[in-house]
Amino acid sequence: MIQAKFSLEESHIQFLARCKQYGFKDQSDVVRIALDRLRTELSKECLRESADQYAEAYEKDGETQEWTNAALSGWPSESGGN
Repeated sequence: MIQAKFSLEESHIQFLARCKQYGFKDQSDVVRIALDRLRTELSKECLRESADQYAEAYEKDGETQEWTNAALSGWPSESGGN
């Protein structure tokens, strides 16, 4: 595994010192999990922003709304009936 050097605040050091109380294997485990969670959260945020942009563009584009409505009109109903 690759090692990295970085600076932390005293409160971070204190938290890392208690990592086993929180169920982590070691301090490195805490950092890896925290980074994985941050990466996941940033990805979700990016997707939300993208979805918001598409929704905004859709609201302004009547032609796309017409295409969508036309496509949905042939879609099976939610009741499952034919």
